[in-house]
Amino acid sequence: MKEEIIKLINLQEIDTEIAGFNSAIARKQKTITDREQSILEKEEAIAGCQRKDEALQQLQRDTALENEDAAARIKDRQNKMMQVQTSREHQALLKEIEENKKLLKETEEKTLQIMEQLEQLAAETAELENLCKGEKELLKEEMAQVEKEIKKIDSTRKKVTTKHGVLAEELSQAHMKRYNMLLKKRDNLAVVPVIESVCQGCFMTIPPQQFNEVRKGNKLNLCPNCQRMLYFKEKQAPEEVEAVEK
Repeated sequence: MKEEIIKLINLQEIDTEIAGFNSAIARKQKTITDREQSILEKEEAIAGCQRKDEALQQLQRDTALENEDAAARIKDRQNKMMQVQTSREHQALLKEIEENKKLLKETEEKTLQIMEQLEQLAAETAELENLCKGEKELLKEEMAQVEKEIKKIDSTRKKVTTKHGVLAEELSQAHMKRYNMLLKKRDNLAVVPVIESVCQGCFMTIPPQQFNEVRKGNKLNLCPNCQRMLYFKEKQAPEEVEAVEK
């Protein structure tokens, strides 16, 4: 049984290593998806700027027509001033002229504001386009680099996975069935050490009698709380921990 427990411990180490490879690959792929998302957001922002530009240009044309109409009305009313015979008609024309002069000034100011907005929008669009172009170039470089790194990781992962297959065949079907079930249900951690009577999977204290059985290693013990497979491990002294970390 001790030999079986050692094989289960080794299998867990291999699965932890494989999970590390999978996480590493996922992180590499995420750099690409993050870059693609950033490019997509900038492209959407550029499209938004283009829509604003079209709307402002239409507003600019409409304002120009309003300005022309106001100027034409002023000219028309000024010509009519020479033909009026009553003071009332004269006052009515003067009022219309003043209203149109006011409109003329407003449309001129509005045109200037629109021109400023168009300039700002053009600068914003140009900046976004430059950033987007730069990110697309970076994406191309990153994709080539990430592909190379993933191939390297995947090559190592395949070798470790082969070891996993060989070791799995050496274990009993009952133990492998339980191991695989725990691996799925317990965050890829099926076999854990017991240090000072504490399960290192769920950090619950196991009963003294069971701890002694785990320590002997004559049979496979399961944590009464998380059901993980247990093995005994001595607590490392501080200097040993430091040596491992170095």
